Amino acid sequence: MVPLALILSSFVAASRIGGSAQQYVLAAHRIDPVLVPTVMLGRNPARGSGGQATPPELFARMLADVEADALFGLVDLVITGHFSLPEQVEIAADALARIQAASSRAPVVVVDPILGDAPKGLYVKPEVAQAVAERLIPLADWITPNLWELAHLTGVEPTDAAAVAAAARRLGKPALVTSSPAGPDEIGLLLVEAETATLFAHPRLAGAPHGTGDLVTASFGAGLVEGLSPYAAAERAARAASETVIAAQDWASPELPIIALGERLVRPTAPLRIERV
Repeated sequence: MVPLALILSSFVAASRIGGSAQQYVLAAHRIDPVLVPTVMLGRNPARGSGGQATPPELFARMLADVEADALFGLVDLVITGHFSLPEQVEIAADALARIQAASSRAPVVVVDPILGDAPKGLYVKPEVAQAVAERLIPLADWITPNLWELAHLTGVEPTDAAAVAAAARRLGKPALVTSSPAGPDEIGLLLVEAETATLFAHPRLAGAPHGTGDLVTASFGAGLVEGLSPYAAAERAARAASETVIAAQDWASPELPIIALGERLVRPTAPLRIERV
């Protein structure tokens, strides 16, 4: 049976970010994506897009329809990302509990706590950030915050990879932290487990399109569903992110060229520097 992933995040029609981008990443891995959008936008809000948050009652009805088709029992992966309203977070948490009760397939729950980023800081409502921390992170098997989000969630501002690992462990969940400190002119992805931490670093390229964090979360989740070890899934996700950014630069693409890369997302070869922390 084809693996099934449920994505609770944003739909952005013309930009390869959010849940709409993650659909394509998962499809490249032969994982069937089901996106229940929390907000609908025409393009990247960083370029100016008002859009509309999905009303909570509609969000709940959409999830109920997915459940009515008996898909909750078939879910292998759940990815949560952007939420516009705290009520959506509550609905998502209740749905996660029903999925975990309905499925015999031990679905992997990956929570990407999309709250903000440097230098702008928090870009969701404070009550959304609080709800994600209190309701979703406790239900996660893995979390994938960026460096700013990790600092917001823990109250610690780590400045090196070892400090990032220590901060992530305060949340009590294994983590894959994006935009982790690395070497000069590098950007890092830090895999943090109970006893080990590994940094996957690649060159930082100027003008990289938005959406690499969404790509990493989807690629990492796909690897876990495929039976890869967390280390192997994180390594592949890091190579995929680097390969996609390099391709965007080579092709002068304003968006991540997820569709064009195809199998290269599944078997990326971009070089990495790997370091135990």
